[in-house]
Amino acid sequence: MAGNVIEMGDADFRREVLEAQEPVVVDFTAAWCPPCRIIAPMLDALATEWRGRMKFTKISTDDHMDTAQQYGIRAMPTLLVFRDGKVVKQLVGAMPRKRLEEELRPFLAEVSLDATF
Repeated sequence: MAGNVIEMGDADFRREVLEAQEPVVVDFTAAWCPPCRIIAPMLDALATEWRGRMKFTKISTDDHMDTAQQYGIRAMPTLLVFRDGKVVKQLVGAMPRKRLEEELRPFLAEVSLDATF
């Protein structure tokens, strides 16, 4: 169940995150990290529920160290929320889904409902 979170590498970061129209959550993760495995299904579920309002991505710090170093990632999981190419929120460590939603909800993009009659 990982089809909704975009796996990316250093080369994809600019296109997927910095140039994105919607807010983007970047999950800095590692295969050996148990807390990372705990939050992965929550991120996938939120990616499904909030599709079109927030993009969810993940990047392996083991395989793509350049981006992790650029953003000073020292603990995992670390979630960075980007809006207009800039970091607007940082969350470190696993947390319950309710708290994760509360932390991310303020950054959801507004959905435009153009009802022209």
